[in-house]
Amino acid sequence: MPSDPPNRAGENPLSTPGRLRQPPRRSRTSAVEVRRSARRRRTVSAYREGDRTVVLIPARMSQAEEERWVTVMLDRLAAQESRRMLGDSELAERAERLSAQYLGARARPRSVRWVTNQNTRWGSCTPAEGSIRLSHRLQGMPGYVTDYVLLHELAHLLVPGHGADFWQLLEAYPRTERARGYLEGVVAAGRLPHLADEAGA
Repeated sequence: MPSDPPNRAGENPLSTPGRLRQPPRRSRTSAVEVRRSARRRRTVSAYREGDRTVVLIPARMSQAEEERWVTVMLDRLAAQESRRMLGDSELAERAERLSAQYLGARARPRSVRWVTNQNTRWGSCTPAEGSIRLSHRLQGMPGYVTDYVLLHELAHLLVPGHGADFWQLLEAYPRTERARGYLEGVVAAGRLPHLADEAGA
């Protein structure tokens, strides 16, 4: 099912008034308003409107289809925003924010940057140097996936291995399992066949 750009003027006459709903569990940053339209037959589109996301769907769509397409469109918007916004400086700022939010600001990398020569891992760090490197292959993926990999590497600045202490640090991040599932799905789809089995290793 393709998506098309929102036609706000054309949606109003035959559309069902939008209803505000909470976004799926993995994204609680803003509300989602779903608007059903009798004029739409197959297409789904979404756009940001202030602090909410508006998703436009055909009126005939089932509740299950709505849930699935809301998730798809939120991921698509997040990927577009990540692709537009994140340079090395933004990546470093994001790492600082994640450390403060989930690790009590204890992980303090000296450098955080994208690299193009890292094809066997999503991310890596050198604790002695305080450096974190993320594979450029993450660019364009949803922001919560990049955040997970960043947090994974930040946690390695505090705990070197993948024991219970390490995973306990990541428990506070609510999208850990979803991000790992996303990365595992990318590998399973064969888009990145040579990446390590462990997401974020």
